[in-house]
Amino acid sequence: MNRILRLLRHRWWDEADVGRAVPAAALSRIEARVAESERGHSGEIRVVVEAGLPLSYLWKRLSPRQRAVMLFGKLRVWDTEHNNGVLVYLLLAEHAIEIVADRGLARAVSPAEFEALLGPMREAFRAGRFEQGLLLTIDRLDALLRQHFALAEGQRNPNELPDRPLVQ
Repeated sequence: MNRILRLLRHRWWDEADVGRAVPAAALSRIEARVAESERGHSGEIRVVVEAGLPLSYLWKRLSPRQRAVMLFGKLRVWDTEHNNGVLVYLLLAEHAIEIVADRGLARAVSPAEFEALLGPMREAFRAGRFEQGLLLTIDRLDALLRQHFALAEGQRNPNELPDRPLVQ
């Protein structure tokens, strides 16, 4: 894509667009779903919704995946006790969705399984149902995390990362 057109698309989107796509009440419901999920496994789920890429990413022609990987590090999703954190990244300007999993989770779940998570989420997003797509993804990640990292009876998962989605 032409660099100028991409730049304009990303500058067109802002936090107000994020607020319309995922309003405050939806953010609260997503936060509650993440918190509920984390009571059943030792993993950590972090959700980020971003309007557009920073100018430096656009200028260097970096991808949404590269941004998601950077946020995975910056938000310390990789720094969980069991190395089973996962970042769900939504970039509105490009309708891009990325899932970045830490090494413990990536060893247990195949790339094909992660890709399968993205299909229903993409369908929901195309239809403008952002909250539904994010909740569905959290539910599917929850099932994977419970399958591979379930908590033992009476065990608790200390909350290592914020449950509230990050909006940028």
